[in-house]
Amino acid sequence: MNEPTTVIQGERYRLMLLTPQLIRLEYAPDGIFEDRPTQKVQNRAFPPVEHRLWRTERGIELSTAFMNVFYDEGPFSYGGLWIENRSECRGIYCTWHYGDALTENLGGTARTLDEADGPVPLEPGILSRLQGYSVLDDSTSYALTEDGWIEPPRPGHQDLYFFSYGYAYRQALADFFHLCGPTPLLPRYALGNWWSRFHAYTAEEYLSLMDRFEKSGIPLSVAVIDMNWHISSDGSDHKGWTGYTWDKALFPEPAAFLKALHQKGLRVTLNLHPAEGIQPHEVAYPQAAAALGRDAARGQRIPFEPGNRAFWRVYFDLLHRPLERQGVDFWWIDWQQGRACAIEGMDPLWLLNHFHAQDAVREGRRAFILSRYAGAGSHRYPAGFSGDSVISWKSLQFQPYFTATASNIGYGWWSHDIGGHTHGKRDDELQTRWLQFGVFSPILRMHSTSNPFNGKEPWRYGPEVCGIMTAFLRLRHRLLPYLYSMNWRCHSLGEPLIQPMYYAWPREDAAYQVPNEYLFGNQLIAVPITSPMSPELRLASADAWLPDGLYHDLFTGTIYHGGGRRRLYRPLESIPVLAKAGGIVPLMAPEEKGAIPEALEILVFVGADGAFDLYEDDGCLLYTSPSPRDRG
Repeated sequence: MNEPTTVIQGERYRLMLLTPQLIRLEYAPDGIFEDRPTQKVQNRAFPPVEHRLWRTERGIELSTAFMNVFYDEGPFSYGGLWIENRSECRGIYCTWHYGDALTENLGGTARTLDEADGPVPLEPGILSRLQGYSVLDDSTSYALTEDGWIEPPRPGHQDLYFFSYGYAYRQALADFFHLCGPTPLLPRYALGNWWSRFHAYTAEEYLSLMDRFEKSGIPLSVAVIDMNWHISSDGSDHKGWTGYTWDKALFPEPAAFLKALHQKGLRVTLNLHPAEGIQPHEVAYPQAAAALGRDAARGQRIPFEPGNRAFWRVYFDLLHRPLERQGVDFWWIDWQQGRACAIEGMDPLWLLNHFHAQDAVREGRRAFILSRYAGAGSHRYPAGFSGDSVISWKSLQFQPYFTATASNIGYGWWSHDIGGHTHGKRDDELQTRWLQFGVFSPILRMHSTSNPFNGKEPWRYGPEVCGIMTAFLRLRHRLLPYLYSMNWRCHSLGEPLIQPMYYAWPREDAAYQVPNEYLFGNQLIAVPITSPMSPELRLASADAWLPDGLYHDLFTGTIYHGGGRRRLYRPLESIPVLAKAGGIVPLMAPEEKGAIPEALEILVFVGADGAFDLYEDDGCLLYTSPSPRDRG
């Protein structure tokens, strides 16, 4: 976009009207303003905004169709900067003063669900039902320089983005993505079935397991090799999670092993714990030491130095590139070491996500990693690893709400430990319900510990559960045309795959009262079952709200008349997934085994007119669309 953004500027302040509902508020004590991209914000070019401006003895007054801004032109203060939200909202306290807390925010997401047995506090998103406004604070973000590095914010610099969208949730998100950058188009394989287990496989065992999945008619798209792929000890007292050298006792011919997985149609990711740096036993240690000016003969560990540009060159060129040439497709960055960093105020997780994503596109590939959330703007580095989930009903009950609410900060591609990872006990019903939610979640990554009683292979369970799990994993594969089209909508139109019900019905009270019901793409409503079934009835239930209209159950064919709350009961073999009359859902034909189908089966739900935009490409090459705002 070439249109100049509307700017009102003084010696030490700058106000940028980005839209009638979005304004940037910048105060610079040194009079130097920030125009470069930052950790959160990528693009401030918006069309001019129609407005009115008055200058008074008290300062300036600025008005658009959706907000009134009052500013005394001095350092930001509670009494010197306030904004009246004129967008439609539910609340009556719709005036924001600088420093006010976002008490009525609809929530965003959290860094991790590690050890969480149920709900965790969420960071704020950009949406509010009652106040109708939110604030994105970019004051502490580092700027991104033209040479690919970062610079700290200047002391005292304040940089706020005020969102005044009221009920216009989807418009707020579209403008957020224009401001902060689009979500990349995920590679097609990311949307299929992932196999992941914290287990010390041999190459032969892993390939045999993949054969067993194939013989069982269960399609997989991603093979995850957890941390045991690498040497974790040099024979001394050192035993760590960080490593870059194949354990030849388990994988005697790594390249041949990876080639065999590729021949089975699988993409491969290796687990990565970079916190402990480079140990002397690593194959790349002598070259790394030389490149960093260290004496390799001393045999001292090279620390992980995210603030050192030379270290990053070594990190990618000597540690990761050789493994990628062998056949590693992407990385699972398992950072658990907090926010301490030699760069003051910088989160090392953000640096890992940012530089890994930048590196991934070097050969025209799509930027794709699996890592933890590192704050607003993390949607540019999908997908999210939510951490080591506790195996419990309480954990499952929280995940649908957690996943949908993350869309409020643009974070649409969460990958959970489907089935849970830690603690808990074997529960066949819980595993079945968790997998059913996984099929109707952004990324389906089955995961478990090394405990033999906690494996997620369907054949570990009784015949009934095995059959149900197998059927749902096949369904996920068949959903790929639908999911990939929604992937394109997320990238190009700024519409996350999973959306809270209030996105489509913002004025309906009931839409806010069904936390575990959500829109799954633009054709389906999912209501995962997250509580045990009645022993007497052999049925479980979930609370749902159906807006006005006719709704078809995807599994049973039952037609529901909307217009109120319902309690939906289901046996173990199904969950409520509803399509509104006129809905169209493309599926892979049942016989299709590959990632890109030659034949489709189209589900059409009668009762109204409908349409569907099917998107297909090669599934992996780099593609960048215009911004959601540019596309209207």
